[in-house]
Amino acid sequence: MNLHCDLHSHSTVSDGTLTPTELILRAFEKDVEVFALTDHDATEGLKEAAVAADKVGLHFIPGIELSVTWSHQTIHIVGLGINPDDEVLNKGLKKLREFRNRRGEEIAQKLEKAGFDNPFEGAKKFANGEILSRTHFARYIVEQGRAKDIRQVFKRFLVRGKPGFVAGKWASLEDALSWIQGAGGIAVIAHPARYNLSATRLRQLISDFKEHGGIGFEAVSGSHSPDEELRMAQLANQFELFVSKGSDFHSPENIYRELGALQDIPAGSIPLWHSDAWKERIGFK
Repeated sequence: MNLHCDLHSHSTVSDGTLTPTELILRAFEKDVEVFALTDHDATEGLKEAAVAADKVGLHFIPGIELSVTWSHQTIHIVGLGINPDDEVLNKGLKKLREFRNRRGEEIAQKLEKAGFDNPFEGAKKFANGEILSRTHFARYIVEQGRAKDIRQVFKRFLVRGKPGFVAGKWASLEDALSWIQGAGGIAVIAHPARYNLSATRLRQLISDFKEHGGIGFEAVSGSHSPDEELRMAQLANQFELFVSKGSDFHSPENIYRELGALQDIPAGSIPLWHSDAWKERIGFK
């Protein structure tokens, strides 16, 4: 069974531009059957989204996307089916938010040296929740006319070696998976092809992920090409991981792919919703 699902998205609580309610309504309009809100390091939008989903009859999965530092690189781990009130998870999220605020100040200082006027306040103008992300700085830079779109901002200003880059100091992979599993959720490696890891390093990441209890691999992603999706699905099969899919939707104006506009799980792969963990922890109404 190939569900019309989207298991990776963002709202105004982190770096999306739609509120949780608006996001649910858009997913419903796009005929998505199963939908997860996975804001960066934040759960504040989940209750609002759950209420909105219940009103329209959309099966909603509470989720999160955790920032992880693995082998000196930032990796994102999606947690699905989490309890947003879990105490240990929320203590971990508090630490991640504190670092985000410090990083935002450092990014702003660097961008000021690169000739931007008050970039901290400029980025905050685009942040509706407690989370201040690089995407908010990117929107400010686009507004200033220094780049044509968010992708160009990242390439020219916010990645390693560029004027606004600040290295991440996030959760360890072990801690992130522990928080997700302790909150009753399932852990998934988000958009694995985006990290530009060598084959050896990607295999090591997967091995470490599995060692700490991870079972999902987002082979089908809004930021993957069709060839990358096939290659990632083959890799998931080799490591006996269940394949997930998500658009990583942030905004109607700046999207990799529309909500729900995703390819089916490639033939020969086992969808995440066929796993025992999904059936036990998420299931369907």
